[in-house]
Amino acid sequence: MRIRLKKWARPELEASKFYIDNPEEIKGKWKEQFKNKENPIYLELGCGKGKFISQLALQNPQINYIAIDLVDAMLGLAKREIEQRYSQEQKEIDNVILTRFDIQRIDLILSKEDDIKRIYINFCNPWPKGKHRKKRLTHTRQLEKYKNFLSEDAEIYFKTDDDDLFRASLGYFEEAGFKIIAKSYDLHKEPIWENNIETEHEKMFSKQGIKIKALIAKIQG
Repeated sequence: MRIRLKKWARPELEASKFYIDNPEEIKGKWKEQFKNKENPIYLELGCGKGKFISQLALQNPQINYIAIDLVDAMLGLAKREIEQRYSQEQKEIDNVILTRFDIQRIDLILSKEDDIKRIYINFCNPWPKGKHRKKRLTHTRQLEKYKNFLSEDAEIYFKTDDDDLFRASLGYFEEAGFKIIAKSYDLHKEPIWENNIETEHEKMFSKQGIKIKALIAKIQG
């Protein structure tokens, strides 16, 4: 998603208590960044404006969340969205951290010591051209990187509107040694998890009559 430059985003992020600007230095020490260090850590790749992570984190105070994006403007909007939702519920923001990093190099900021229990990938860029497909967040090459920091019982939750990306991803997961434990070609009619939080893209595609595809994958032991 393209978004206009927001000059206020960088200063606000740097001043925020739940934003980390140097994630490479935190590798292997993410648990220590949260108030409740014993809580499991879930990860959202490409958090966008924060509509999804703000609701998810607020609903699940027993889980710690890391939300990653590469664009300051997006992260700035996500920061404000999180602040607004937590303020409305009069809750302390203590279980979510925002950080800026290139997801293609994510294994540089996370390790097995971080023990990530779940990854959320929502409506990522489908990269339809053949020469760009290795950039897909569900591509085999990326999945192999995730395995470097996922716990042995970790799961990946994936949603997309793109038929080709979904079909290809089913093969990518299998090739990388993951097992598809649930899948749906129409998530809203055939849900595979409870309490689905709709993203902005999801609402837009649904209004257009596009079915939402989804899967849950788990590392095979």
